Amino acid sequence: MTAPAPDRRVRVLIADDQPLLRRSLAIVIDGTPDLRTVGEAATGREAVALARELVPDVVLMDLRMPGGDGIEATRAVTGDPGLPACRVLVLTMFELDAYVQDALRAGASGFLLKDATPEQLLDAIRRTHAGESLFAPAILTRLVEHYVRRPATAPPRRLDALTERETEVLALVGRGLSNDEIAASLTISVRTVKTHIGNLLAKLAARDRTQLVIAAYENGLIPR
Repeated sequence: MTAPAPDRRVRVLIADDQPLLRRSLAIVIDGTPDLRTVGEAATGREAVALARELVPDVVLMDLRMPGGDGIEATRAVTGDPGLPACRVLVLTMFELDAYVQDALRAGASGFLLKDATPEQLLDAIRRTHAGESLFAPAILTRLVEHYVRRPATAPPRRLDALTERETEVLALVGRGLSNDEIAASLTISVRTVKTHIGNLLAKLAARDRTQLVIAAYENGLIPR
């Protein structure tokens, strides 16, 4: 008897205090061949408990929930050694810098506004699962403005050590393009894009993709 094929769909946990929104998100997610909803949580504490029980690949996390907010829940999930591959995608109505900064510090991988289209939601889940930091354009703009307008505590990361191609990749990262979009734009493979991004992180001493975006703005690769 042939063993059933393993289920390779991306496992998603939805955390939001609005039952109708949770159900709507689940319907969108479960209507795709590569994603599936594994659970729903109505509070921050329930989100953490279900994440530990179900071990999802991605948690869609609302920021404002009773019983422990989304920021506290994000910190608990990303800091749990039993969930090393679990990523948090924040789904929010708010573009406020304070929320973005707090959620970033808590370990969120991306931010999407609740007025996103179903296609944008599904793309965000896939990109977050693939390890790409993702920001809704409005949030990315506010985030970058926060960094480039604050008093400088250190000189901008210089680009002297970058190759011409690495500089091109950095500019596209700064515009919020995904690895696939960068590959298509430069007519190179996604694997090559990942290699360039790894080199950029090392050469610019950047912790993550967000800091690469900031470096692109600081060095004038993206118009302000």
